[in-house]
Amino acid sequence: MAIRDWPEGERPREKLLNLGAQALSDAELLAIFLRTGVAGKSAVDLARELLTTFGGLRPLLESGADDFCAAHGLGPAKYVQLQAVLEMGRRHLAASLERDSALESPDAVRAYLSSRLRHEAREVFACLFLDNRHRVIRFEPMFFGTIDAASVYPREVVRRALENNAAALILAHNHPSGVAEPSRADKQITDRLVQALGLVDIRVLDHMVVGDAEVVSFAERGLI
Repeated sequence: MAIRDWPEGERPREKLLNLGAQALSDAELLAIFLRTGVAGKSAVDLARELLTTFGGLRPLLESGADDFCAAHGLGPAKYVQLQAVLEMGRRHLAASLERDSALESPDAVRAYLSSRLRHEAREVFACLFLDNRHRVIRFEPMFFGTIDAASVYPREVVRRALENNAAALILAHNHPSGVAEPSRADKQITDRLVQALGLVDIRVLDHMVVGDAEVVSFAERGLI
């Protein structure tokens, strides 16, 4: 049976309009994105099949172009559309930080950093440069690969902070293992950067470690 023949209260689009997006299942949300199904399958049936194939919504959203486009019912046009949607979400999160102080919006900072770093397959060390009112100037990934004391260069962080006219910054990096617990190396890197940036009167407000299900704050742990 086609979705248009379903009872109105069960159709994903009508359900979203009446109850809000949060009331929809992953399959229903994906079905709205897909818009149409394939021969013998409604958009919801196809969405359920895709979620099973990829192992859930997040793996599907973070899949590479080749895997995504190879899936039944998808293709380059849908991949481009999805990347545009994801980027709009990231820019929406960034815009909220540009209006408000990062210190007054810790949940927004966590959400933004997670959206930028959680999907990375390798470690990425980044800086969130802030003005004197602690509003975001820019987010910049700076170092890649295995992050340790030898691969993060304080002079480069200081240089970029000065070039961005930053008064403060928030350090961030991801743990591809999914476990956000800070390591001894993470603490050593943080201490070196706090010292180096302090010499030019730039404060390090926090260092956030992005894992699979959580973002750990050094400031909240009393580690900075």
